[in-house]
Formats: sequence, C-alpha cells, structure tokens
Amino acid sequence: MTLFDDPQVLLAALVAVALVGLSKGGLGGAFALMGVPVMALVLPPVQAAALLLPILLMMDAVSLWAWRGWFSLQVLRAMLPAAVLGIALGWATAAFTSDAAVRLIVGAVALGFVARMVWVQWIAASAPAAGHRPGMAWLWGSVAGFTSFVAHAGGPPFQVYTLPMRMDPRLYTGTSVVFFAVVNTVKVAPYAALGMFDTRLVLSALAMLPLAVLAVLAGAALVKRMRASIFYPFMYVMVTLVGAKLVHDGVMGLI
Repeated sequence: MTLFDDPQVLLAALVAVALVGLSKGGLGGAFALMGVPVMALVLPPVQAAALLLPILLMMDAVSLWAWRGWFSLQVLRAMLPAAVLGIALGWATAAFTSDAAVRLIVGAVALGFVARMVWVQWIAASAPAAGHRPGMAWLWGSVAGFTSFVAHAGGPPFQVYTLPMRMDPRLYTGTSVVFFAVVNTVKVAPYAALGMFDTRLVLSALAMLPLAVLAVLAGAALVKRMRASIFYPFMYVMVTLVGAKLVHDGVMGLI
C-alpha cells in the first residue's frame, strides 16, 4: 500500500522528513536541502520530490500562520513570476531528463549551497547591503523555481538574491515562507500532470505527516537551545558528503 516495503526507503523517508521538518521549525536551509538528496539515494529523484511535496505543503500552512504579516511585497513581485517560469521549465524537461542528470543537478545544488555559505560567512560578510535588482531577481527567481521543481532545492538561489539585501530577519523569513508556499502550491499541477501522485505515494506521504509535525515542533524547540557554532559546521559537512555522492552517481550514470 506504500513505498515503504523496502526498509531502506522507509529509513531514508524518516530521515528526510525529519530533516525538512527541523528546517521548517527554524534550523535553517541545510536541513531542507538534505531532504531530496537523502531520498534520492534510494528512489528516483523526481519520485522522491513528489513524496515530499504534500508534506511540504502542510508545513507551509503552519509557517504561513506563524509568519503572517511579515513579507516584502517588492521581492515577491520580482521573484514569483520568474519562479513560475522556472517551474514550467522543470516540467517541460522532466520527460527527457534522466535520473542521473537530476542526481547531478541536485548534487551540484547541494555543493553550491555549501560554497555560497562559505562565501557569505568568510568573504562577503563585510559587503554593503544590496538594493533591489530586477534583472537578478528574474535570474535567481527562475533558477529557484527550476531547482525547487526537480529537488525542492530552491533555497540557495533564493538566498543568493535576498541575503545580500540584509532585510530584517523577520521580514526575510516571512518573505521566504510566502515565496516557497506559493512555489510549492504551483508545483502541484505539473507533478500531477506527470502522474507522480499515485495511491502508494499519497498514502506514503500521509504516513509521514505525524513525523513532519513533530519535526517542525522539535526544530522550533532546538533553535532556542542548540549551539549553532557546533551544529551548522556538522550539517555543512553532511550536505557536502551527500552532494558529492550524488554528483558522483550522476556523472557515472551519464557516462
């Protein structure tokens, strides 16, 4: 009745949903980025992304309520149309994009995320705040839509544009919540058109919802207690290892 007849798939799903839930609870992008790569180790990447989408929508609903009223309309107006274009591109290319190619893309996004964090933390930390840049908003908005469609990995492109603006943390978080809630909702139609939401997948997603709720609550609680100086370096190492594994698998699959 579910995709969890294979214990490896069940274990990967438990880990992925827990990581994404912790991210939605406030523990940051590294967790969210781990979701599809972990599941892509045991499932086709697009199927892994489809399994996580209903769970993400539930998490988005909770986050929208928690961050209601906090968003930058200017950023959303600039980036959301481009994101829809990126989703359309992902949908149009899904039929002839191999699992190996998607693994390579997901792995490259994961490694790019780590590289971006190194840049932000050690190189560009003293750079002045950037203003609104319509052309860059379209570029990174479309990339965020595409990578979000193939792997729910739209966070890094979104952050490349928005973090240099140095918005108030609450405004940034609320804008991110609204952006990805809209993006995830838009993705439902093309995923359905690709036939990804079969009975087994929907039941599997429903089975993960209790864990998703607990993980979101746990993430919110841990944010108040955990030392970031220890936690985040460990997570970046884990993202690097998983990303490198997926890049290797993707390259070998394309050779």
